[in-house]
Amino acid sequence: QVQLVESGGGLVQAGGSLRLSCAASGRTGSAYNMGWFRQAPGKEREFVAAISWNGGITYYRDSVKGRFTISRGSAQNTVSLQMNSLKPEDTAVYYCAADEVLRIDDMKYWGSGTLVTVSS
Repeated sequence: QVQLVESGGGLVQAGGSLRLSCAASGRTGSAYNMGWFRQAPGKEREFVAAISWNGGITYYRDSVKGRFTISRGSAQNTVSLQMNSLKPEDTAVYYCAADEVLRIDDMKYWGSGTLVTVSS
């Protein structure tokens, strides 16, 4: 099994920045493709960004392009999400995810989430 732990959420004013981090533990002998999803209150979970196991491929949802940057850490199976120019509509619980396959609809392993609140 693979366990994912997120950190870095919090409260920020609109226009501000936050950086989320995630580290995988457990059965991490291989490098995983990793991603971030979010779920706002009363809404379905949605894809935010994903990155391939070697960092060579990235995907973003349209609404965060140019504002969010996903990157791999120096340690294997770590990933960060730099969020700039945050908007109130970015408020959500952000989940880190990992999978052997690079996909944006769903992933196999999930963290428990970290709350990001953007005040107007």
